[in-house]
Amino acid sequence: MVWATILLFRRSAFRNDVDFFKALSKPERTKLLLLTILAAFLITGNWFTYIYAVNSVSLKAAAFAYMVCPLLTALCGFIILKESLTRYKVTALCIALISIIWLATGSLHEVLWAILIASFYAVYVIVLKVIKGVDKFNFLGVQLILSGILMLPLYFINAKPFPMDGVFWTHIFLIAIFFTIIPLFLNAYALLGMPSSALGILIYLNPIVAFAVAFFYFGEVIDMHQLFAYLLLLLSIVIFNVQLLKRVVYKKA
Repeated sequence: MVWATILLFRRSAFRNDVDFFKALSKPERTKLLLLTILAAFLITGNWFTYIYAVNSVSLKAAAFAYMVCPLLTALCGFIILKESLTRYKVTALCIALISIIWLATGSLHEVLWAILIASFYAVYVIVLKVIKGVDKFNFLGVQLILSGILMLPLYFINAKPFPMDGVFWTHIFLIAIFFTIIPLFLNAYALLGMPSSALGILIYLNPIVAFAVAFFYFGEVIDMHQLFAYLLLLLSIVIFNVQLLKRVVYKKA
């Protein structure tokens, strides 16, 4: 679907990227290719570990990963890209670390999976920040091809018959269209009418809804130990976004 969009509606952008790539020096081409392969590996790892966690670990672990992810991305940006951190963000990261350690004393297995999922995506975002001059949508198309190649060996290791069930493909298209493409479009459309800072804060609704589904629909159990750790992490998120929250409240006023 991505490549159909590129070839039908974005051919000029694709040609620009091809010309950009040809104009690069040999070392720059090599760097771009290596970063593209690394980005494909990281996003594939993020998807694969997330799907595995939802099905084989717990939905709580998957939701926890996406609460930790923005904080971990900020930390990676500070360490790798030397981006500055405000006192609020440093405080939030320290509280998040305490929350993770606290949760690990009760469920180390879930915490390790959450950190693994979040780490894949955090480093992926850093790689995207390093790559400049390339159309992000075209870049996504290339990543998806590389992702398919990376996952191909798994098919030969654990071969299954090609899915022919109509219900299976119905679910696949529902996930692709209604739970991926439409939300991405709504995300872009929302930016026309609300500040990006407000939209950034709303992203945290995703793991909160996932926690609610885990508890109320799938009946996953949460003890007081976990509840305290989650609330501590929620506090760190509020502190991390305190400047954004101030701007949103100020604009609303």
